[in-house]
Amino acid sequence: MAYLRRGLMARFIEECRNMRELKQIHSQIVTSPYLSEADRYFLTSRLLFFCAFSQSGCLNYATVVFRFISNPNLFVYNAMIRAYATIIDKVDEPCSSLALILYKQMLSDGIAPDCLTFPFLLKNCTGRLDYITGRSIHGHAVKHGFPNNVFVQNSLISVYSSCGFLNSARKVFDKMSNRDVVSWNSMIFACLRGGELDLALQLFRKMKKRNNITWNSVITGFVQGGRPKEAIEFFYEMQIWGDDAVRPDKFTVASILAACAALGAIDQGKWVHNFLKKNGLECDIAIGTALVDMYGKCGCLERALQVFREMPKKDIFAWTAMISVFALNGHGEEALDLFTEMEALGVRPNPVTFVGLLSACAHSGLVDKGRWCFDVMKRVYLIEPQVQHYACLVDILSRAGLFNEAKAIIRDMPVEPDNFVWGALLGGCLMRGNAELGEKVALKLIELDPLNHAYYISLCEIYAKADRFNDVKKIRIFMNHRGIKKTVPGCSMIEVDGIVHEFSVKGSPEVLMEKLMHVLNCLSGGTRMEENMLYSIE
Repeated sequence: MAYLRRGLMARFIEECRNMRELKQIHSQIVTSPYLSEADRYFLTSRLLFFCAFSQSGCLNYATVVFRFISNPNLFVYNAMIRAYATIIDKVDEPCSSLALILYKQMLSDGIAPDCLTFPFLLKNCTGRLDYITGRSIHGHAVKHGFPNNVFVQNSLISVYSSCGFLNSARKVFDKMSNRDVVSWNSMIFACLRGGELDLALQLFRKMKKRNNITWNSVITGFVQGGRPKEAIEFFYEMQIWGDDAVRPDKFTVASILAACAALGAIDQGKWVHNFLKKNGLECDIAIGTALVDMYGKCGCLERALQVFREMPKKDIFAWTAMISVFALNGHGEEALDLFTEMEALGVRPNPVTFVGLLSACAHSGLVDKGRWCFDVMKRVYLIEPQVQHYACLVDILSRAGLFNEAKAIIRDMPVEPDNFVWGALLGGCLMRGNAELGEKVALKLIELDPLNHAYYISLCEIYAKADRFNDVKKIRIFMNHRGIKKTVPGCSMIEVDGIVHEFSVKGSPEVLMEKLMHVLNCLSGGTRMEENMLYSIE
């Protein structure tokens, strides 16, 4: 009878839908005369687990339940440590170290941790970027006999890499005798996050079993790391990998659309859009926004607007993306009209929205509208302007030749102007031929970043336009003496028949260069023939 009652109460806990029902069950557990102490303890533990992890639960109530358990065992402690580690990941939260406090209490109660305790604690350290405590937990794991546990080691890789100690993470990985797919994914992700793309690729190639997380991490990492062409190649490789468990999902598609946008690869972008439709992948707000961004950056404004209009739901990111597309393509009035439409629907803009609007005004020469956007941002939406907003406003004013107003904006900024603000003013000086102010701004930028070759080149351009060629020569000599030169080789890319070809001073494909030389020779020969014909006619 007691066993049946225990099973019935346990089922009630599993089927519980809200905290009101749970509290009624709790009262039955506490007051029922038909339950033994062992059954009461078991049911209280299950109830605590529900409170801590169910969407219908309440961690505060779980904490209260925990305090009334006289002798919590390892299962109970692990449940509470996991709960605190899962939801608390901010350093400034007053409860952020509760998982560690519980761990210390558990040790003082004479309860030894197991292989599940340490991953929870390390996750807490990862969330708080607490390297020092993470190292201490590592020491405890070794002390208690879990130095080679795969779950503990995977968590150590995560905490070390999150805190910026990639070498420490790699040491843990290299010492692992038994690596699972999570181990490989964690180390690859750590390398990608640390900017070590080639190292991540080496690990990726050594990996025998990959899952969607592996592929998505590498694809996204290479897009964000400035190597979108390789990301697209990984996407095609992913499709022929031969593992039924590995298929591109909406996260893959979003990253590939970003790669196509970065390359301006419209044919490949259209192919990905069709792939999305053919494979029945959900075109949610994130994918829709990525499509808008891709088409806009590839110059297909009408297609971007069509995708935007067809989206059944739009959040502020979708609206901002479309406004930015108008800005990028020089359609300032359309960007402002869309902002008005957005306001009418009750969608509240964010700081990035106003960066898009101000950029649209700059590219379209809408000075008064730019001033209006800046004012509305501060006065109506109470958004404190950031450096990027001031840079856009200075860009608007300096492009229009309003240098005194631009200088006043910079002078009165509540934050220190950065390279982008001064760069916007320099761009206006170059456009309007203001050599006197341009020289001062260029020298200021050189003072802020003395190794940036672009500022010296801009200064040379200013001197050349002012016929100050001796000064141009001095700057060139100074650059050579200091070894200041362009660190990233210039390159250009073009998409032909869905294939992106790259041409760079560091080298270009020999076959393509041969074809280009052939075309140029033909054109040159044709030009000479026309000149000879004209000469003979004369």
